[in-house]
Amino acid sequence: MGIQQIEVFPVTLRYKEPFRIAPEAHTESHNVIVKIVTDYGVIGWGESSPSERVTGETAETVIKAIDKIAPKLIGMCPLRIEQTVEMMDSIVKDNPAAKAAIDIALHDILGKTVKKPLFMVMGGYRTQVQTDITLGIKSPKEMAKDAANAVKRGFKALKVKVGVNPTEDIERIRLIREAAGEEVQIRIDANQGWTPKQAITALNKMEKFNIQFAEQPVPAENMKGLIEVKKNSPIPLMADESIHSPQDAIRLIKAEAVDLINIKLMKSGGILKGRKIAEIAEAANIPCMIGCMGESEIGIAAGAHLAAAAKNIQYADLDSDLLLKDKLVKKGGTKVENSMRTFPKQNGLGIKEVNEKLLGKPKKIYK
Repeated sequence: MGIQQIEVFPVTLRYKEPFRIAPEAHTESHNVIVKIVTDYGVIGWGESSPSERVTGETAETVIKAIDKIAPKLIGMCPLRIEQTVEMMDSIVKDNPAAKAAIDIALHDILGKTVKKPLFMVMGGYRTQVQTDITLGIKSPKEMAKDAANAVKRGFKALKVKVGVNPTEDIERIRLIREAAGEEVQIRIDANQGWTPKQAITALNKMEKFNIQFAEQPVPAENMKGLIEVKKNSPIPLMADESIHSPQDAIRLIKAEAVDLINIKLMKSGGILKGRKIAEIAEAANIPCMIGCMGESEIGIAAGAHLAAAAKNIQYADLDSDLLLKDKLVKKGGTKVENSMRTFPKQNGLGIKEVNEKLLGKPKKIYK
């Protein structure tokens, strides 16, 4: 089996409403879809959802990176994923979201070739995955209403964006806990928005609201600050922007800077390296969560399959497709019911039919 053709599609997906986090707000997600066709007729779908803030990438830089990689992949065996990832790293430095699109498509082909859902091929530890739903930054009262609505929809876990104003953030959490009730898990994410001093103060005041964990309270490059917050926080700390690669995971674990790790395929470069981060963390007794950027149902399916496969990925924040107005997948993909991501019977990622109109014509074709 060999890779016969690669097609690249830039897509713009609109959010249902403006999505605000501490550093910025978004009304749409600019993604890149990759379709890999083999000479056996097996097709793999992959997705890149780049973040200039997190990985320094845009849809344009993703396409440029794939333009350097794709011609080298023609004729290669799509099942030799580790070899392909090694080759991508030798051709293009960094650009993890670009590499993730190819890695995901190759994993889709792997599942389809062996005629199994991908999570079963990779270990099949779980058969469904609980996801949270994210509450973007609004006024405390508006976010409390959003929390109540999410609970009515069946969500058992809420990820709450904070990091703008510590005093207001505390009020946000107070009202959200009141609206959501005591049984719902609440996680917070400051997206690097606090100083260490602000984080320590806020987290100590939020402890009484039963917060499961706090994600990336301080800037990614401030490891000393992260260590300081961890030592003085009653709430477990999760690293997100601070950890992209397996090497980053080792560095922060050695420094005793984190209690948990958020793996995102767009940061790690795909499923292969995402799993390596989970395994490194497991050896250090550090639980992991699988997160997302602005992926459609394709990228979310990839994250869900990895979360189901790997024991140490104990939490999931796989909700970006639920926040998007535009739906790229018409049939297949994972579904959400009562906070649980469930898998279709289809092989690979389970993507049965994409929205051709939304996808458009390929910008690049490699043969």
